[in-house]
Amino acid sequence: MQNDPLSDALSKINNAAMAGRRDIEIRPASKLIGRVLKIMEEHGYIEEFEYVENGRGGIFRVRISANINRCGAVKPRFSVKRGQMEKYESRYLPAQDFGILIITTNHGVITHNEAKKLGIGGKLLAYVY
Repeated sequence: MQNDPLSDALSKINNAAMAGRRDIEIRPASKLIGRVLKIMEEHGYIEEFEYVENGRGGIFRVRISANINRCGAVKPRFSVKRGQMEKYESRYLPAQDFGILIITTNHGVITHNEAKKLGIGGKLLAYVY
């Protein structure tokens, strides 16, 4: 039984990257995992991903790039206000302007840089660098 599919998916990506594997399968698939993978693809942390329906929740096939050092889910999912981004950047990212925090907002799942530009807050989901 899985309690947090996003955390399981990110730890699977992290373990595969450390082991040097390029292709992995993430199951079960969900919309939230798909949106997080889309952000990771846009920023070059994974090369590509595709959704495959198998009749039991679906699978994401992910090709990992060599750019990823570490990724993980943020537990508990902290609420972040507009002015608190720097606090969580210093906590979860190794250096300023290195890596991304993934946040869910009322504008969808976005990075912390986009949230700063829009001037909104949300809940922390994950970090990637």
